[in-house]
Amino acid sequence: MSAAVALEFEKPVKNLEAKIAELSRLVGEETDGAMSDELEKLREQAAKRLTQVYSNLDAWQKCQVARHPDRPQFSALAEMLLSDYQPLAGDRNFGDDQAILGGLARFRGRPVVVMGHEKGHDMNSRVKHNFGMGRPEGYRKAIRLMELADQFGLPVLSFVDTPGAYPGKGAEERGQAEAIARSIQAGLRLKVPSISVITGEGGSGGAVALAASNRVLMFEHAVYSVISPEGCASILWRDGKFAKEAAGALNLTAQDLLRLKIIDGIVDEPVGGAHRQPIEAAMALGDALEKQLALLSSMDGGALKRAREQRFLAIGREGLA
Repeated sequence: MSAAVALEFEKPVKNLEAKIAELSRLVGEETDGAMSDELEKLREQAAKRLTQVYSNLDAWQKCQVARHPDRPQFSALAEMLLSDYQPLAGDRNFGDDQAILGGLARFRGRPVVVMGHEKGHDMNSRVKHNFGMGRPEGYRKAIRLMELADQFGLPVLSFVDTPGAYPGKGAEERGQAEAIARSIQAGLRLKVPSISVITGEGGSGGAVALAASNRVLMFEHAVYSVISPEGCASILWRDGKFAKEAAGALNLTAQDLLRLKIIDGIVDEPVGGAHRQPIEAAMALGDALEKQLALLSSMDGGALKRAREQRFLAIGREGLA
């Protein structure tokens, strides 16, 4: 399956796929063996080209893949990975934030608490979900879910995909920074296993608030950084057109962050990215989550909390040594 939206560097592959689609239509109408042979050659050429393109992505290209509108988000991943999902709404203080969703579910038969960012897939849903930018009530909802997990001894799975926390006036008035800090604190204090996955963008504190976990994984083409390349470029060069250079300097790819020991593992994506084969990507993610959950389940609450604390204190010390 090919994605409907083609990124700039994907266009040569997209052109081949358009030719394949047209020739497939003609082959369906004709019985010419030569046309069938030509179709097979084009398919092989497209597959080879796609592999070449995705084997050599630079940091800026990975940012574009991470932001692809067809990339599976929390709701889609929940549908593919979870059963008996029961969403919980609201922070019991102000309201319900649709940028951060979560609730109770079963993951491969095991009861868990889940949460994650939702960006939306068209203009209406993107406005509804605020483009995945959480407000204070969203992070307080996450705290509520983590406290629920601790109370009932349920592992926490979180799926991170956000450009960052919402910086609007109302969010600041309702204590955005405090809500993020307390969400990080709640994650670090958990006495149950916790695993976070950066599935698309991991933008600044808005991402860390859902990623203070025992294990942090990343999809192969996801990105995770203190600031967006555009934001970095506007500060360093005072011009967003240097975003590509900024992306290269930020060490924001999964491969960079594994080397720096900021994350614990990389989940391989299908050739062409998770947006092309979301079911295959979700199954690979499920296998990685199941493996890590099995490893953490043998640890008691105190050990989990100490290991999590040590993990985060080591960041910047071990990876840069």
